[in-house]
Formats: sequence, structure tokens, C-alpha cells
Amino acid sequence: MKATFTDKAPAAIGPYSQGVIVNNLFFSSGQIPLTANGEMVSGGIEAQVHQVFKNIQAVLESAGASLDTVVKTTLYIKNMEDFPVINEIYASYFKDHRPARSCVEVARLPKDALIEMEVVALVKEPGL
Repeated sequence: MKATFTDKAPAAIGPYSQGVIVNNLFFSSGQIPLTANGEMVSGGIEAQVHQVFKNIQAVLESAGASLDTVVKTTLYIKNMEDFPVINEIYASYFKDHRPARSCVEVARLPKDALIEMEVVALVKEPGL
């Protein structure tokens, strides 16, 4: 197992890694809408979803993966009524690629974020 790190996404806010590589799979930690400097992005759900994707793309890149190699996503959202907006933005990032996905509404997320997302992806070059 190898932990990954990038300064293009927020550092872990606890005793965990941004992600780990095991064999040819990358498992990300949950990404919330913090900037790389650790500040909550301003704006509503749209801005938060775009920031989460920016963070996910950064941690994927650090692992030698990309959105095209994601096989599973898990979304934790504060309000299921935001799902149509989230889904539209999500689709714009994944385009025709359709990884498996789970989405659950939760009572509260770290830093009172409106969304958190984690991914599992294939690593393009195992052993990075």
C-alpha cells in the first residue's frame, strides 16, 4: 500500500491520507469543497460540487489515474433536493464514462460541507 499526496488538493484534516494505491487500484479519501489552502469554497451547491471535482481530479492525477479510470464513486450529500444539480454537474465531468455510483443523504459533513465525494479508480501505471 502506498499513500499519495498532492498540494493541488487540501491536505488531510485528520490522521489519514488523501488516498492510497493498492496494486493497480486507487482509493481516495472523501473530498469536500475545500481549496488547496484548506478554505471552504464560497457559494452554494454548484460551487461546492465543482471544487470537489477539482480536488478529486488532483488526487487522481497524483496517483496516476484520472476521471476516465474511475470505477466507483460514492457521494454524500447534505440535501437530496440538491441531487438534480449535483447529477447535472457530475455528468458534465464524466461525460460518456459511467462508473458505478452510490449516493446517500447525510445529516452532517465535515466543515458543514454540502457534498463529499470519494472514488476508486484504476491506476494507469501501477507502482507509481
